[in-house]
Amino acid sequence: MTAVAPSPVAVRLDPEPVRRIGLIALSTDLTSERDAARLLPPGVAMHTTRVPFENPTTPATLRRLADGLTDAADLLVPGLALEAIIFSCTAASATIGDGEVARRIGVARPDVPVVTPPDAAVDAFAALGVSRIAMLTPYLPETTEPMVAYFEGRGIAVATAHCLGLADDREMGRVDHATILAAGEAADCVGAEALFVSCTALPAIGVIDQLEARLGKPVVSSNQASFWRALGHAGVTVRGPGRLFDTPVAVPA
Repeated sequence: MTAVAPSPVAVRLDPEPVRRIGLIALSTDLTSERDAARLLPPGVAMHTTRVPFENPTTPATLRRLADGLTDAADLLVPGLALEAIIFSCTAASATIGDGEVARRIGVARPDVPVVTPPDAAVDAFAALGVSRIAMLTPYLPETTEPMVAYFEGRGIAVATAHCLGLADDREMGRVDHATILAAGEAADCVGAEALFVSCTALPAIGVIDQLEARLGKPVVSSNQASFWRALGHAGVTVRGPGRLFDTPVAVPA
């Protein structure tokens, strides 16, 4: 057997030039990482872990996700600094509560800002000067109702709320662009100042510009708002889909 010899080459490490964002995705999520690849610029790295989830997507099953958040956060590149951690589930964040999500993640990563999609969307609406929205979700009605209550509780009037009636988030991740465009147009109404397309599983990033052109108003999606806010924590500005990425983000102190 050939003897193994130490290399004569001295090892040099990169000087950590990148900014790092953590992502906690559901075990069944098909979309969040793909959207991140489209949105994150060079010099920003995303590190993903997953939390166990079993369909159907209902308030009861979403509420149980809270139990896995601390362990999931503990797996995100231990020992390396993160600019933010995104919990990539809109309906679960609204059901569990933004504060409880942040508390559980903070047990493992106490000094890292936590981004939830609905809270980021509220910030997005504030930045865009929007106080009344139309909403489209892929969920069942009973999973959409807490979303309406969440935004109304945060001072955002919901003029209309349409849902696609899906129970499995893997199917939500396979909804085609034509369906999202048509459903977004159907959900819009004259009194709404913007359209919110809920769900990090729904592949809406690719149609935001088309929807804005058709509706003549801002369109905000869950993943778009989450990464807009996380990149704000990182101090990074990018060109992204929709009017939102042309709008500065004011991150909480």
